[in-house]
Amino acid sequence: MTRTSLAVLMTTLLACALLSGCSEPQPTATATTTPAPPASGATPTASHPDVFRFRIGTLDAAALKDGDIDAANDGKTFGVGQPTEQVAALLAAAGQPSDVLHLSIQPLLVRSGTRILLFDTGAADASFARAGRLPATLRAAGVEPSQVSDVFISHRHPDHVGGLLTREGALAFPNATIHLTAPEWEALKQDRDAAALVAAITPKVAAFQPGAALLPGVVTAVPVDGHTPGHSAYEIASGDERLLYIGDSAHHFVVSVQRPEWTVQYDENAPLAQPSRRALLQRAADDNLRIYAVHFPFPGLGHINPQGDSFVWQPER
Repeated sequence: MTRTSLAVLMTTLLACALLSGCSEPQPTATATTTPAPPASGATPTASHPDVFRFRIGTLDAAALKDGDIDAANDGKTFGVGQPTEQVAALLAAAGQPSDVLHLSIQPLLVRSGTRILLFDTGAADASFARAGRLPATLRAAGVEPSQVSDVFISHRHPDHVGGLLTREGALAFPNATIHLTAPEWEALKQDRDAAALVAAITPKVAAFQPGAALLPGVVTAVPVDGHTPGHSAYEIASGDERLLYIGDSAHHFVVSVQRPEWTVQYDENAPLAQPSRRALLQRAADDNLRIYAVHFPFPGLGHINPQGDSFVWQPER
């Protein structure tokens, strides 16, 4: 073979290779593309430690880490009116730092058929939190924000609605219906600090009455009174399997669970929230409910077990 013919042959082969590589473009994710389901079982995503995949019956779900909140043990937030030494002793007995209470923030992702459900949206850039990781963890779980079909809000506090808008003020989940109770929606509309949020999400809001069946057979609202005017937990079902997303019914996995009657500064109606919290914990213990706690240590999955006249948190891992 001559040098000239060899050069012609190499040029031809290179052209064919380039054409074949371009002939079948890779598909891109769109609002109508359903991501491939994750593997069965409860395992952390290998490529991202802030995504924890698990199952609710046949439903694929994932805990999505958004960030953290630290509250000082200074008698102003947890155990209001209690001696700080008593709060410190309770924390130390559980192997926790006695001077600070750590709260995680982890919205919940659930796939149900062609629908992609998100429960709460994290704190975004709220000054009281180290947060804003939800967009990254959502994508690490294989979901683009435009693919989310339904957002279920437990209540209007910034660490739950903060992720509804982008930093530019646009809808973070432009194709999603935003579900929250009618009393909570009315309270949010009265909040002057939330005027921009209200204006942006109003076309997307579907307010409901407390306790409503929102996606029949899959998502049912569960009223838990006292934290805010329309605070709602959510029961997520698949066949006989149930998961109770508790919102802010309980904030800290030690103090809120072992001392449910202690006053929490975050509760807007503490005298109502305290018996409501105990009632929910009692139900969870009696019925052996599987719990998803948005502020307990990541990933927030576990059970409430009875302990004397109180309770203790038992994580799944």
